[in-house]
Amino acid sequence: MEKFLIKKSLNNNVLIATDVSGNEVILIGRGIGFSRQSGDHIVQEKVEKMFVLKDPDEQTQYKQLLSNLDDEKLKVIISAVEIIHKRAGMPLNEHIHVALTDHLVFAVNRMKKGMGIRNPFLLETKGLYPKEFEIAAEVTEMINKHLTVELPEGEIGFIALHIHSALVNKNVRDLALHSDLIVRLVKMIEEQFDIEIDKSSIDYMRLIRHLHFTIERVVRGEEVAEPEKITSLLKTEYPICYNLAWKLIKVMQQTLKKHVYDAEAVYLTLHLQRIQTKMK
Repeated sequence: MEKFLIKKSLNNNVLIATDVSGNEVILIGRGIGFSRQSGDHIVQEKVEKMFVLKDPDEQTQYKQLLSNLDDEKLKVIISAVEIIHKRAGMPLNEHIHVALTDHLVFAVNRMKKGMGIRNPFLLETKGLYPKEFEIAAEVTEMINKHLTVELPEGEIGFIALHIHSALVNKNVRDLALHSDLIVRLVKMIEEQFDIEIDKSSIDYMRLIRHLHFTIERVVRGEEVAEPEKITSLLKTEYPICYNLAWKLIKVMQQTLKKHVYDAEAVYLTLHLQRIQTKMK
């Protein structure tokens, strides 16, 4: 049976140790840190959970977070990450241990003080990442049940962003920036056409996905072919939509600090024209 060499006890339930290969590991189990000293050994059967974080900075941050968690929060947050692992069915970036733990501790503490945070891009997150949103809803329900707190639906959106971030190896800040950009672009479209798009409609889902994929292409620097004949036709037939498409593109360029290829205006114009026709 594998033994671990204890380096440090963070609290009664968390130990820092090394395995037989000399890798630093974080061991979690009820009471495993009680009266343990550096240099002691512990057998694997006493360990409930083990985490090996390869990045030294992630290790340091995770240790700091765990050392400040009470038993119940620790158990629930680890269960949350386990649910995500199981439901996602694919590898997650190890940063989720730090990022999601930090976020959940912050969110739970604020809600217990009656200080919730509004999620400005909840609907966009729900539309863009339905699978992640579904997993996040399950996680939120579990947290609410076990920590006797009422995290609102907006928190499901924030957790879904963390899950998507871990699945695609993207920074949560970048994802939030892109979601915020989509919200602003939709607002510009509504103002230009003097309409209010039904946020639960299939048209809205198509629009935000189109904007999302446009932003993804821009970030990657991916060029799309420009159909020249269609371009001249659109300028003549749908000048309002074509001009609005360019306004949207300029906002994208300013926000993302990236070049947007002219062809994107063509595809945006077609999408805008469809929306304008339906809203008449």
